[in-house]
Amino acid sequence: MKQLILVRHAKSSWEAPLRDFDRPLNSKGINDAHLVSSSIISYLPKYFIVWSSSAKRASETAMIFAQNISISYDSIIFKDELYTFDEKKLEQIIKTCSNDYNHLIVFGHNEAITNFVNKFGDIFIDNVSTSGFVDIIFENENWMDIKKGKTNKIIFPRDLK
Repeated sequence: MKQLILVRHAKSSWEAPLRDFDRPLNSKGINDAHLVSSSIISYLPKYFIVWSSSAKRASETAMIFAQNISISYDSIIFKDELYTFDEKKLEQIIKTCSNDYNHLIVFGHNEAITNFVNKFGDIFIDNVSTSGFVDIIFENENWMDIKKGKTNKIIFPRDLK
């Protein structure tokens, strides 16, 4: 069995004239990331690997989650290739995960996340919100073989307010 948790980065700021890759979180995003990450502890497996897009807004979201679920910042693997909006690319990256790990948490971007969860999960989600958490379970032994899984849990900030 494989468990994949996808987290869309928190709401980012558009105030400064920065490249998309360099946009930081805004205050709503920071608050929402704390809110969601503080409510997911009971859904997390004991052991997992964490990957994050290296874009500023995704990496900041991953660090907030790490703080609230008590994992070391050093254990987060930042991947430039996760800075993608294409679900096929996201799928290719996830399928490279070593089978030594049964539980993977990925911090990334939309459209890729919403389209991925609709292709691989069994619950249609119109849009995975910023700071959105989606947990999918696959009855596979190999990441390369994942197909349709079971959407185990969905948490959006609006559900917690």
